[in-house]
Amino acid sequence: MTQPSIAREAFQFVLYRVADGVATVTLNRPERRNALNRRAYDELEAAFRHASVDPDARCVVVTGADPAFCSGEDVKDMMTGDRPAEAPPPPAVEHRATPAAMAVIDCPKPVIAAVNGAAVGWGMELALYADIRIASDRAVFAELFVKRGLICDVGGFWKLPGLVGSAKAAELLFTGDAIDAAEALRIGLVSYVTPHADLTARALDLAGRIAANPPLALASLKEGLRRTTFGDPHDVGAWAIANIHRLFATEDHREGVRSFLEKRPPVFHGR
Repeated sequence: MTQPSIAREAFQFVLYRVADGVATVTLNRPERRNALNRRAYDELEAAFRHASVDPDARCVVVTGADPAFCSGEDVKDMMTGDRPAEAPPPPAVEHRATPAAMAVIDCPKPVIAAVNGAAVGWGMELALYADIRIASDRAVFAELFVKRGLICDVGGFWKLPGLVGSAKAAELLFTGDAIDAAEALRIGLVSYVTPHADLTARALDLAGRIAANPPLALASLKEGLRRTTFGDPHDVGAWAIANIHRLFATEDHREGVRSFLEKRPPVFHGR
């Protein structure tokens, strides 16, 4: 098992708490709607690596500090769009994003995403990596990558089609459109929608019922579901990250980021 690169005691943007057999991992950049910068990616990875071996944790709940679950990458911090075409992609993609994804996917303990608000871009990916998703009635989901001239991480390819069907997954990925909690429930993306005030209690209740079961059996059940339903994410992840590297160098990516920062419609040229 890969060792965490940041000690849990040094976390700045992630909260880690264990009670009654349930570890709660909370993204904690509410002023940025829990957007992930390089350090936040590292801390999320470290939190899940720790949860994977924490003897006090039998189930994990991942959520965000209100008002959002995770609004994806911090564009201003990581994707400024001013790199020359020959520049390599930001190190966050090669060295941080995929390890964070794999830390969640590889966690041997059941993971519940308590989606309390916007889960967009990599935030939707994070929700997809969980075994179960519960949504607040304020939740919004969107695979925004195409609007930045990019593709999703492994979640959109590996998990999304199995949850909502290949055609609906294609629609969400190709358009980048947002859907609300009610639509997410209708298409099978989430298991429950609750009033916002009840979300934490609902997630912890479910996590507690799971945590009361024998941990070795839970780990085997989780692995069996992955093998029979979703297959191996590692090959998909390697393919996805190679294409993200390629697309980071395109003019369309830079235009997608510039238009977002300048709050105007993008103009893409396929180069």
